[in-house]
Amino acid sequence: MTENHPPVTGDLEAILLVGGQGTRLRPMTLGVPKPLLPTAGVPFLAHQLARARAFGVRRIVFATSYRASMFCEAFGDGSAYGLSLEYMTEEQPLGTGGAIRNAAEALTSPPDAPVLVLNGDILSGHDIGDQVRTHVARGAAVTLHLTEVEDPSRFGCVPTDETGRVTAFLEKTPNPVTNRINAGCYVFTRSVIDTIPYGRVVSVERETFPGLIEAGELVLGYADRSYWLDVGTPAAFVQGSRDLVLGRLASPALPGPTGEHLVLPGAQVSPEAKISGGSVVGARAVVESGANVSGSVLGDGCVISSGATVIDSVIGTGARVATGAVIRDAVVGDGAVVGPGNELLAGTRLWPGVALPECAIRFSSDT
Repeated sequence: MTENHPPVTGDLEAILLVGGQGTRLRPMTLGVPKPLLPTAGVPFLAHQLARARAFGVRRIVFATSYRASMFCEAFGDGSAYGLSLEYMTEEQPLGTGGAIRNAAEALTSPPDAPVLVLNGDILSGHDIGDQVRTHVARGAAVTLHLTEVEDPSRFGCVPTDETGRVTAFLEKTPNPVTNRINAGCYVFTRSVIDTIPYGRVVSVERETFPGLIEAGELVLGYADRSYWLDVGTPAAFVQGSRDLVLGRLASPALPGPTGEHLVLPGAQVSPEAKISGGSVVGARAVVESGANVSGSVLGDGCVISSGATVIDSVIGTGARVATGAVIRDAVVGDGAVVGPGNELLAGTRLWPGVALPECAIRFSSDT
């Protein structure tokens, strides 16, 4: 399932912010940057790159920091995606604004051109092309994608006036004035990026955007109610992969049809196993008879033994889940072993290489 949108005219350039360490996702990110984690069968960023290409983006500058070399190893020059990719690395993390300014050194756009800025940990179904066209038509300095959430107190909220002009950036508060928050996708006029101080830490949320508002520049909000998800936690990561497999968010990068499961090449799944809920079975993984896997991400080469249960969880590369073990809302690190009779529930995280003996961790009494 793919989406058809009119592309933006011209050769649109973008900056992709991928410098974070992904600490909320550990142990998944101990060896791999968050944007490269396998998500619905491909690296997370593959979905963003494919969507950007569908909206007319032709050249993307990666703003890298943590494990920077791994991005070039994964995506190369971008030709496989129909894109031209460049890589700019921060020796020391520079914050969102500093990273944008550093990456802008590799842009080729003229001063009046729109430049798309994407965060490397967001899944979004909004119409990027319409956001860019709105930015150009209104002559804005920057146009922010805004999304509505049920609990805006967990985020900074972004009020706008009746014309869509952003009037303030408000930090987390127990009594938010709006349920619209910064959704992490921006369109800058190139010349505005060039005003961000170079070579030092800058936050666009706390410094750049408020400064533009105070100076009377047009900071525009592009609000919609399309699919949006920050995949910064294990539960959200699992949800994102699940939603892509189920087709709740269309992605041109999905390596197979949407449905209850996605089984990658070389995997062995017993006909007597139950795989459902948008689960991914990694390459060369083994799921034995009587195993029940729902809404989960199974890494390459892992083994889910007969009678094991894995629900809404991540099982790392090469990990093993023994007979009778129950994994629910948990992360099992690469190469870890969950012995028979263990129960890992409610946000448990098992570090890579750890081996749990039989019935080492339980949340219920033995029966």
